Amino acid sequence: SDGAAERGLNILPALPFEDSRRLTGGNLFFASTGAVLDTASPMDAALLDAWRARVERAAARLGWRRPPSVARRHAAGTSLAVSAPYDQLFLATEVNEWALCAALSERDPVHWAGLEQALIAAALVAAEDSPPSDLQPILNEAAALVRFERLASLESHPKLRALLEAADLRGLPHVVDESELTLGSGAGGCSFALPELPEVAAVRWQELHDIPTAIVTGSNGKTTTVRLLAACAQHHGWHAGYNCTDGVFLDAEVLATGDYSGPAGARMVLRDRRTQAAIIETARGGILRRGIAVSQASTAVVTNVSADHFGEYGIDDLHGLAQVKLTVAAVVPDGGMLVLNADDAQLRAGAVDLMKRFGRCPPIGWFAVGADQDTLRSYGRRGASTCGVRDGRLHLTHHGADHDLGPISAMPLSMGGIAAYNTANMAGAALAAVSLGISPATIADVLASFGSGLLDNPGRMMRFERRGATILIDYAHNPDGLRGFLTVASHLSGATGRLGILLGHAGNRQDADIAKLAQVAVEFRPDLIVVKESEAHLRGRAPGEIPRLIHAELKRLGFPESTMPIRDSEVEAARYALEWARSGDVLALPVHSASARAAVIALLQIPRT
Repeated sequence: SDGAAERGLNILPALPFEDSRRLTGGNLFFASTGAVLDTASPMDAALLDAWRARVERAAARLGWRRPPSVARRHAAGTSLAVSAPYDQLFLATEVNEWALCAALSERDPVHWAGLEQALIAAALVAAEDSPPSDLQPILNEAAALVRFERLASLESHPKLRALLEAADLRGLPHVVDESELTLGSGAGGCSFALPELPEVAAVRWQELHDIPTAIVTGSNGKTTTVRLLAACAQHHGWHAGYNCTDGVFLDAEVLATGDYSGPAGARMVLRDRRTQAAIIETARGGILRRGIAVSQASTAVVTNVSADHFGEYGIDDLHGLAQVKLTVAAVVPDGGMLVLNADDAQLRAGAVDLMKRFGRCPPIGWFAVGADQDTLRSYGRRGASTCGVRDGRLHLTHHGADHDLGPISAMPLSMGGIAAYNTANMAGAALAAVSLGISPATIADVLASFGSGLLDNPGRMMRFERRGATILIDYAHNPDGLRGFLTVASHLSGATGRLGILLGHAGNRQDADIAKLAQVAVEFRPDLIVVKESEAHLRGRAPGEIPRLIHAELKRLGFPESTMPIRDSEVEAARYALEWARSGDVLALPVHSASARAAVIALLQIPRT
């Protein structure tokens, strides 16, 4: 903006859109690549039609494939996505921005006087060098279309497009980013720098192949499900590469640490030639920002949908969030399996629309652990693979055969059968594992032992004993996750033990979400709530802001002031709770950063082996 001001452009009108981004894989709008533009305010039907018509005329002029555009209204405004080839995505964002600005200028030329100059100013700020005058943004349609044709020729990458088409014809997956193309995946992949791509005929196609690949998304339980699947793959005899909120791993080897539940983590897994099976955690944010990094997967799991992250990228309710999660269906082929939670009404309803959204729907496997198993049985009668609890045992039905995977209470992850959400994670993982080609016997072996060691599932329902008190560490990052965690903790505290908890939240949540977290905590009548700063997850909030909001809500709910101290870090909050606890108490510690978790475990003085 400083550069624009220096050019005397600081009095130009603000651009009428909030976010313009490239979609590099299957996404909320369609199964192909493209671009999406979000407006900062709602618009009427006539204006949307004018915007869309211009986008589609430009797309037709440039020879882009169907679907030409998809519009989506939401509380904050309107989103319009246009499908475009991978080597035209920067241009696609420009086409979308031009179409909106031209429609607004035609509607109200006086109000939007100077809009063309604002586009030029934005282009000057974004560019390292000033573009030639004939390539600067222009609103006149005839001139704009000529400009787009020139930009298309500059951005075009014929070798890349030809290789992607050749891979699709052979049923091969691919991974591509700004610098590199990978054909095939893992042990069956080969990578090329984009400036040095070979001709189609020069590729040794016979040496390339896919590997068993699973995608895992959902509101809660993603990382646990990923780790369960990785354990099944290793027990089967494969080298398992996987990414999650804790990092990127190949078997027990740590390749990277941090939150890698987005496209960067997926690419690392799929480009490692040692990977024989890939388990990809795919979070909501990555899907909305860029789409799915994986072009195809043998199976995909949606664990559940619960209220979280509302207000970002036009997602305002559970229906919209379910649509985001169900985007993974776009990359599962007809021979694969989409694994869904039959206990989740949003997923049941969203599954009906998949054919309309993507023009196809893969086979669906259903899991459930709720009290009402009628829905699961009805899917089974229609020939679907299912996994659920019957008479205290986990049963997997696949290709018409029923497999008893063992008693739930004997599976360590279930905490003696009281951690229902982990039972759901095991059921979903079992369906995904069998669809990868892993035998039910192998799956049963993994479920019988997974969770008995501290390093099986770090940061998720880790249990410690200290001076007679039980300490539980979990990720529990939203109201539903916290409710499941506290259900287990409350059960363990029994009639005589006290319950102490930590309570904090990431900054990129609405105030109402933060209040809801406090409301869930109070439901369990804890004896202590240590309000913490999640200092590694401020995400735009001022230090101390989230603790103040939580404290105020707890006070409004009547929680005693003396039992809700505030601490300015996750570790200090845990230290306070540990000093407070006595024999027979239970501490439920949601700890969100990996470094804080390591520090808390060190406080417990328990070997991490």
